[in-house]
Amino acid sequence: MIKQRILTEPVLEDGVLTELTEIAPQLVLVFCSIRFLFSDDFVAALRNTFSGSVLMGCSTAGEVGLEGVSEGSCVITAVRFEGDARVRLAEAHIADMAGSEAAGVYVGRMLASPELRAVLLFGSGVEINGSSMIAGVAAQVGSAVPVSGGLAGDDGAFVATLTLSSSGISADGVVAVGFYGDDLIVGHGSFGGWSPFGPAHKVTRCDGNVLHELDGESALSVYKRYLGASANALPAAGLLFPFEMLHSDRSPEGLVRTILGVDEKSGSLIFAGDIHPDGYLRLMHAADAELVDGAAQAARLACRNLPEPRGDALAILVSCVGRKIVMGRRTGREVEAVSRILGGKAAITGFYSYGEIGPFSTTNECRLHNQTMTVTYLSEY
Repeated sequence: MIKQRILTEPVLEDGVLTELTEIAPQLVLVFCSIRFLFSDDFVAALRNTFSGSVLMGCSTAGEVGLEGVSEGSCVITAVRFEGDARVRLAEAHIADMAGSEAAGVYVGRMLASPELRAVLLFGSGVEINGSSMIAGVAAQVGSAVPVSGGLAGDDGAFVATLTLSSSGISADGVVAVGFYGDDLIVGHGSFGGWSPFGPAHKVTRCDGNVLHELDGESALSVYKRYLGASANALPAAGLLFPFEMLHSDRSPEGLVRTILGVDEKSGSLIFAGDIHPDGYLRLMHAADAELVDGAAQAARLACRNLPEPRGDALAILVSCVGRKIVMGRRTGREVEAVSRILGGKAAITGFYSYGEIGPFSTTNECRLHNQTMTVTYLSEY
């Protein structure tokens, strides 16, 4: 059973969440503008209201709910499984970017079990190496377990983000939930819709998620030449022109990387995930129709070959803030496209992120994506 409520102000009046608490939810997902989590009273009221549930979520760059896409709101989704499915919460803190993998290892170790079917994972949207965090989780839970989720946002400011769990909020947190039980149905899909342009540039010096040089030249200098006057708006302008990652033979790797920050002094670009030192990068751009088609494809992949659920289904959508910036007021079209593919059979929740977490569409191998729509589908036999 799934119930949802959308709030426009960080105030919990008496009875406003009664419909959600009445189902005695096992899991409560909260995706909201960061102003909600800045309210100590609101966070305390949430924790008290759902004291018997696993509470998890994060601040966002836009919220997704049954009514579509919203901004400055809070989408609260309560989930109660009817079969044997159960959930377990794990959380950690990232002391600095170099500690991203260790935090992933910790939460992965907490969740690992032969009965683990899937992991939902949220992390800070700044000062994090998302690729390393995911690698840490995957090393503990195993390659057969799909891991999905995203990196938190802060309404597009790229300054500070927050994660939420049953224990409260954190500016440097990683929060994860493991799903267990033989009755679970789990599906996943991810797709972009961006098109590459221009030449491929050789990565000549990088360190994890920090790109220092392309073709032997300062990476920031190369990038600024493409952006022209828009370079004055970096790093936010980088959301409009992400990089496609290519293998050493220049074949597409299937991953996109978006800039999270720039270092003017060193001339480097900072990404949410790792850059391959032996690979190539090529710039990308997109139009509305391509992004909407990409979202529809992600939904098709998420529900392919799945049996009919016996009850409610939940679709968790995590899409990139860069897609939202490109589409502007038309952003809701990609969520509508997902809804059409799912045929109204799944309740929808989710958010716009600073990095999307999900398996490749054809395997359970989990990676950090950028500029991608990811769909996680959960139900029961």
